[in-house]
Amino acid sequence: MSSTGRIRVVVAKPGLDGHDRGAKVVARALRDAGMEVIYTGLHQTPEQIVETTIQEDADCVGLSVLSGAHMTLFAKVMELLAERGAEDVVVFGGGIIPEDDIALLADLGVAKVFTPGATTQSIVEWVRANVGAPAAT
Repeated sequence: MSSTGRIRVVVAKPGLDGHDRGAKVVARALRDAGMEVIYTGLHQTPEQIVETTIQEDADCVGLSVLSGAHMTLFAKVMELLAERGAEDVVVFGGGIIPEDDIALLADLGVAKVFTPGATTQSIVEWVRANVGAPAAT
């Protein structure tokens, strides 16, 4: 959790996928829920995403993948986070991801995958429950 007591989330679009409406909707919902959100924009490499995550001292990173390259892109992000000693960063994702691949992503350490139809409220609630929320004062 950041020094402000707010959850810091990086929302990223890895790879060549140029469709970012869903990522922007999720980023806005997380922001509106009181989280600090850093949206990296389109066409980010796993290296750029991990660098941003570390530079911003993010608590979690949400990856949006619609291109079908989710196995490769998620695996690379997880590998790079581990190399940088940032295994404590919670990684979640969303997009068009086949049901069979969700278990494989979990085996890589991806904490949660949201598929089309997931509500922004369910995503906000999941991040709060699994990343942590500021303690009540």
